[in-house]
Amino acid sequence: MKTGREEVEIVADRAPVTLSLPGWAGPLVDACRTAGEDADVAVKLAAHYGRLLPHPGSGQTAQRWAVLAAAAEHNLTVARVLEAHSDALAILAEAGEPVPDGAWGVFAAEAAPHRLDAADAGGHAELTGVKPWCSLADRLDAALVTAHADGHRQLFRVSLHHPSVTPGPPDGWVARGLRNVTSVGVRFDRTPAEPVGPPGWYLARPGFAWGGMGVAACWHGGSRGLRATLLRRSAKRSGDLSALHVGIVDAELHASGAALAGAAALIDAGSAQGAAGVILGLRVRAVVARAAERIIRQVGHALGPAPLAFDEDHARRVADLELYLRQHHAERDLARLGDAVLAGQQDGHPG
Repeated sequence: MKTGREEVEIVADRAPVTLSLPGWAGPLVDACRTAGEDADVAVKLAAHYGRLLPHPGSGQTAQRWAVLAAAAEHNLTVARVLEAHSDALAILAEAGEPVPDGAWGVFAAEAAPHRLDAADAGGHAELTGVKPWCSLADRLDAALVTAHADGHRQLFRVSLHHPSVTPGPPDGWVARGLRNVTSVGVRFDRTPAEPVGPPGWYLARPGFAWGGMGVAACWHGGSRGLRATLLRRSAKRSGDLSALHVGIVDAELHASGAALAGAAALIDAGSAQGAAGVILGLRVRAVVARAAERIIRQVGHALGPAPLAFDEDHARRVADLELYLRQHHAERDLARLGDAVLAGQQDGHPG
């Protein structure tokens, strides 16, 4: 049935589950098609449309992920920024705080020798140290930042415009993928900050696993963009293995999308809390990441070097997706999944 709105698949081509994007998402998708790698445009789009995305667990998780996937299908730079900004808004909502203005990020990575500490400064906290892997710290207005406080990691909200905040130079960023979503270390020098939730809350809350699956929705969308190139170019071929490559990619996308669709339903049904949510998040990310990696490989086998050398959109999408996928920690995350499954068996809940 035609609705006048763009239809977006949460699984694969001609699969049984489809969603219609909300009307407001059409202009976002159009903007993604033309934004290229302009990080300033991506930040503006994220600040505007991030407020419109339903929060995970709100009953519209599948729609949230469908919008993220649609953006990623056409532009992984925009999707990367939109996902992080909207995750920050969802975290604040989960903590019971109002939705703020401006463009936000979430800086939670840890990497030795850098360390960020929080100290009580009489009525507020102060952050001191260096936080690594802060994407677009020089372009955002504010961020949610994890810091060490009394032996725990705690989340804080902080203005990135405060004079005590110093983003590092971008010179070391040599990435070929997501080239303008620059990640740098940021130095905080007794920077005023407000706690968001108690110590340990950031990692223990249900939304931590849900947000990780939102990233996977972007990986899924990027994979759909590669599938579109494969279909377009394979339609001109005959008498070779094109159909085999298309079939493999289609099956991987079906599995990837089905994992996301099932997870969204479980989240909205209240069945992805605690250990169940942790296992679900690790499973979904593993399935989607594996599918995306195989799709990159299969499309490369099918099309050879020509699109990587002469098709700007395709070459950028491959490079962007390969870097974005490294937010999945590969065998380490699979080992975490195995540990969680084994712990569930010992508790009598195999999952």
